[in-house]
Amino acid sequence: MPLHTLPGLFISHGSPMLALNPEQVGPALHRLSTNLPKPQAIIVMSAHWESDVLEVSTATRPNTWHDFRGFPELLYQIKYPAPGSLEISERLLSLFAEHQISAHANSSRPRDHGVWMPLLHMYPDADIPVITLSLPTKYTAAQIHRIGEIVSVLRKEQILVIGSGSITHNLRELTWHETDAPTPIWASLFRNYVVQQLQQGHQDGVLDWQNLPYIAQNHPTLEHLAPLFFAMGTGKTFSIVHSSFSMGSLGMDIYRFD
Repeated sequence: MPLHTLPGLFISHGSPMLALNPEQVGPALHRLSTNLPKPQAIIVMSAHWESDVLEVSTATRPNTWHDFRGFPELLYQIKYPAPGSLEISERLLSLFAEHQISAHANSSRPRDHGVWMPLLHMYPDADIPVITLSLPTKYTAAQIHRIGEIVSVLRKEQILVIGSGSITHNLRELTWHETDAPTPIWASLFRNYVVQQLQQGHQDGVLDWQNLPYIAQNHPTLEHLAPLFFAMGTGKTFSIVHSSFSMGSLGMDIYRFD
């Protein structure tokens, strides 16, 4: 059976409650997965694994990590037991070495909710190997984008590449108990500007994140936007899979790069 070239994705993973209350995003993720050939493996860079240098998970049976507090007990019972793949982890480490990028193997890292929560809706059977990459906090946006470019060669081997973050992410501004709260103008303007730049093929306009409108209000810290830089590196053709806001200002967009 011939292998297909899968896209790179940016997924806004939202609140951990998305696992129990899928809102609009859960069905959108499910539709997306049914419209793609089933991946041979999945590579995810999550906002919730920050490190000084780039790390690659080499665990073959990583634990499901409930890296949050104060949520319903049912949420802590969810497991996502997909295997890892030492073969693909080692290929990633070799690829990075070929491009003079220092990367370390990590055999003990569990899977945070930025990894397992979107996959719970996309591939609930948890039967596809999942390999995770860390988000190097000392890297520039261009360097994170470069990681995506390097990893993108694996798309041709029916490997799905995902950056998991949020298009907007300021927890202090959320209306926590009102999922349909109105979206503030600073959030919608930010999201619309990023989309406009990507639709026009101006990736540099997004990588120049310091000059994005209302950046400080939408991203007081950068870790939820940085996985977008990674996803952007995987392809130049941009399309919107899903767009919505939750709890007022939490952007739940899903983007595709081919």
